[in-house]
Amino acid sequence: MSTSTGTTMGVTSAPAAPVVPHRGIITICIMLATLIQSLDSTIANVALPHMQGSLSASQDQITWVLTSYIVAAAIATPVTGWLCDHFGKKNVLLTSIVGFTAASALCGVSVSLPMIIAARLLQGVFGASLVPLSQAILLDINPREKQGQAMAIWGMGVMVGPILGPTLGGWLTDSYNWRWVFFINVPIGAFAVFGVFTYIKGEFLRRDTKFDFFGFATLSIAIGALQAMLDRGEQLDWFGSIEIWCETLACVISFIFFIIHTATARGPSFFNRRLLADRNFVTGLVFIFVVGVILFATRALLPPMLQSLMNYPVATAGLVVAPSGIGTMFAMMAVGRLIGRVDLRLLLFGGLAFTAFSLWQMAGYTIVLSERNIIWPGVIQGIGLGLVFVPLSTMTFATLTPEMRADGTAIFSLIRNIGSSIGISVVQTMLTEHTQIVHSTLVEHVSRFNPLMHPSGQGPSAFALAALDQQITAQAAMIGYIDDFKFMMWMSIVVVPLLLIIRPAKRGSAGDAAHAVMD
Repeated sequence: MSTSTGTTMGVTSAPAAPVVPHRGIITICIMLATLIQSLDSTIANVALPHMQGSLSASQDQITWVLTSYIVAAAIATPVTGWLCDHFGKKNVLLTSIVGFTAASALCGVSVSLPMIIAARLLQGVFGASLVPLSQAILLDINPREKQGQAMAIWGMGVMVGPILGPTLGGWLTDSYNWRWVFFINVPIGAFAVFGVFTYIKGEFLRRDTKFDFFGFATLSIAIGALQAMLDRGEQLDWFGSIEIWCETLACVISFIFFIIHTATARGPSFFNRRLLADRNFVTGLVFIFVVGVILFATRALLPPMLQSLMNYPVATAGLVVAPSGIGTMFAMMAVGRLIGRVDLRLLLFGGLAFTAFSLWQMAGYTIVLSERNIIWPGVIQGIGLGLVFVPLSTMTFATLTPEMRADGTAIFSLIRNIGSSIGISVVQTMLTEHTQIVHSTLVEHVSRFNPLMHPSGQGPSAFALAALDQQITAQAAMIGYIDDFKFMMWMSIVVVPLLLIIRPAKRGSAGDAAHAVMD
């Protein structure tokens, strides 16, 4: 993502607040595009069994519908900055929405596994720029005093989408069929294209820059290999698989080459090295990594826990998890009005405290839970994540200059996605291992030869032993889930000291100096 200075094309600069006609309509159109992209990160998960039968695929093969999208999006995200420099943000945004919408339609009409995997690859490539680009544009078109509210709106689309995805996907699949999980993007995407094309009249900051192909190639291989390893590791027994070893080596070697190349490059490199000099930005990356872990890992744990251990139907499991998104929305709307009035570090601390408290409540779960016991910790966690996400997004970019925003938002989204992938892989691996350990510990005391098993002198029947083993397995799995919730709780706590190294943005800083404004 090159950052060399160049000529400004079609840009009107303002010393303070940009004057942008139709800002509200532009915001709605941008957020609709962001919403369908964030929904697609989770909406297809619940439809996989239906897709498997329709496309005549095995369970191992159908997971490539998810893996292909994740890997393609991860590889394409870092190039957002260079694309915006070279073609302009408006053109990149329009191309991304059109491509994502067309790829969604292709997914819906797919009749074979290779066809839908190819369409999902296109979805990932075109959708990768939507989230970072929407964030950058909202920062550009809003003055500093309104950027907190803008980040609240943006955060609702990014955070609520993955939470509501499984619920919406389950309803569409049950009510219609799995193809509507993708077809629903078409009218929304078409409306977003119309709005962006009609109401964005001018062009954002645009610079002619040289593309660092070697830097892009090495980073892409590293990210793609990492995402494939994380997504398939649990299925392939991690390092017991040759594929996982190959992906790990490819990731490590490529990333080493990328670091050496970036550090020794004389001219502009693909990664903007100046970003690392901004303390707020680097600290924000650490926080968004943790947010990615907690948000998506919790979403990956709760539905299977409710369905497998407590026999919740798919629709009911989605409904009791969904209220956490409501908590996130209310928190973001409230905190958007507090930014500029309250120290953002206090809001971040409050959000982390809420999140840790909700995970502490989840760590007290038992095998018998009422719906209220599931809903309220989820709502509290949603409030905590909402309190964290908006001030974090605002503060991370508060000290970046406008020309660095496209690069910065791309890295910000990339780190969040990597955090979510790593978080899901870690908690799933911990769940499997801890369940096995606890199960083996419990069954040591359950034997035909244990006198406590037959106090009347008659040994237990085979049926009784089978039922007992089922209960032991369920209890062991519950303890595994509890251990995962405790792990995420401590992650929320250990990042709190990092708040001390964040500095508030000063008035008149570089972030205020210039905005790329539309005519």
